[in-house]
Amino acid sequence: MTTDVIVVSPDTPINDAARLMFRHRVSGLPVCDEASCLVGIITEADFLRLEVARGAAEDPRPVETVGEVMNRGVVTIAPDQPITDAAKVMVVQDVKRLPVVDAEDRILGIISRLDVVAAFTRPDEVIEDEIREDLLRRVLFVDPDDIDVRVADGIVHFSGEIGTRNESRLLEELARRLDGVVRVENTLTWRLDDG
Repeated sequence: MTTDVIVVSPDTPINDAARLMFRHRVSGLPVCDEASCLVGIITEADFLRLEVARGAAEDPRPVETVGEVMNRGVVTIAPDQPITDAAKVMVVQDVKRLPVVDAEDRILGIISRLDVVAAFTRPDEVIEDEIREDLLRRVLFVDPDDIDVRVADGIVHFSGEIGTRNESRLLEELARRLDGVVRVENTLTWRLDDG
């Protein structure tokens, strides 16, 4: 996520918000109150709707502040949710960006479609290292040299023998959730069938 987020307040003049979006090449701005709590979002679509409404009205009412046109029903995500959840929310809700907020709705960052795409650009070597060092060594307490782990084009291959069937299932599930993993092929055998 991007943590250096440009925000506006409901009282920000509409022209200032447009200038900020243009200058920083962003398609939306979170709208926050004095406590940095998210109260809305203003996007390119809001400006398009505003322009259409002005063109259709005989005597258009002036719109001066962000608060008059912002969307108050903002779809957000928590900082501890995986990137796959962000992608699902973006697809289902048809949004281009998700503000990341804490439990009090304070803005922590924003995740865009480009951020989701970037997760798939992780090098295979980085994914393999994360599996070996984080999942095998630190989570399952398995010596990474005991399991054959190969990653090619985001596809993870496991082979060899692990302690239990449940460890095999857990390793597969945890690997599947890593950023950049497309698929997991698991041919591990186990010494104890505990499942």
